[in-house]
Amino acid sequence: MEKLDCRGCLEGEMHAICLENGLKKFRAHQVFNWVNARGVHHWDEMKNIGKQDSEWLNRVFFIQPLTVLREQRSADGTRKFLFRLADGESIETVLMDYDHLTSRDRHTLCVSTQVGCPVGCPFCATGMDGFHRNLTAGEITGQVLEISRLLQQEDPEFKVTNIVFMGMGEPFLNYDAVMKAIRILNSENGQNIGMRRMTISTSGVAPKIIQLAQDNPQVGLAVSLHSVRDEVRDTLVPINRRYPLQELLEACRYYSNQTNRRITFEFALHQQNVSKEEAEKLVVLLKGMLAHVNLIPINPVIGSGVQRAGKERLTMFKRVLETGKIPVSIREEKGLDINAACGQLRQRLECEEYASLKQS
Repeated sequence: MEKLDCRGCLEGEMHAICLENGLKKFRAHQVFNWVNARGVHHWDEMKNIGKQDSEWLNRVFFIQPLTVLREQRSADGTRKFLFRLADGESIETVLMDYDHLTSRDRHTLCVSTQVGCPVGCPFCATGMDGFHRNLTAGEITGQVLEISRLLQQEDPEFKVTNIVFMGMGEPFLNYDAVMKAIRILNSENGQNIGMRRMTISTSGVAPKIIQLAQDNPQVGLAVSLHSVRDEVRDTLVPINRRYPLQELLEACRYYSNQTNRRITFEFALHQQNVSKEEAEKLVVLLKGMLAHVNLIPINPVIGSGVQRAGKERLTMFKRVLETGKIPVSIREEKGLDINAACGQLRQRLECEEYASLKQS
């Protein structure tokens, strides 16, 4: 029997396996809590599990910690982690604190769902590296567990409050693993993160937007739009060639009508899409939809050739949307001094490793 990843198991799955093998149901409850609430790395950390049961669990399950390769800290409090996976691949996770904006601490974790990305957006460092593989549910939840474990060593009261599936990869192209990870992270016996505090960001996989509305209407949706013209979006977000704007926006309207939840449309502004005409067409397309536009000053990415728009053009774009009664904001830039956009730390490490190989 192949061992099962504890971090990728629902509590019900653990219960069933334990009961089938003569262990009490409460034992699975204890193990799930140790793994998913307390983030233990080893069986001997589970103080209320006897030696005999611990040995059996070790034969059936495994706990696979993620190894921190690098950590970067921004002056604004953003922290970026590069994790090594068991097979040697690496992924990025970013922790953003917004406690100065609210009356309570809000710790938002941006997690990865794939190693690399098959979509290939030219302004994205992850896409420039190509697609390697999907993450397992355990590797997705593992990012949350590792960050919680690390930060609780600094502050025992620390808790991840919000999750955005907005790191490396296209979440909807790893749909089943992402949905399972969401259920595990939502468990009251684990991290207990509310469904409404989790958001999936997609480049525009229209059928999965519809499926999300049917399967899990509590989970938030963000769409990387970036242009209102198919000929431009085909270049900026190549998946648009498969799911063009009309199909994408129909799926978005379905999600909004089905869930009564507001969709965030991400719009990374650069020299190609920052015209007044683009803003006016965006107003027309989103009219009548529960929508919020998040304008993003694009992050500089090595080798992308994409230039970020100037502040005046960004302000003009925002003003056109406001005049058209479309809710809009400019994303607060987090971690710019540490290249916090997804894929940039991994890209830097690979450049350094390549340079080191050339010198050796």
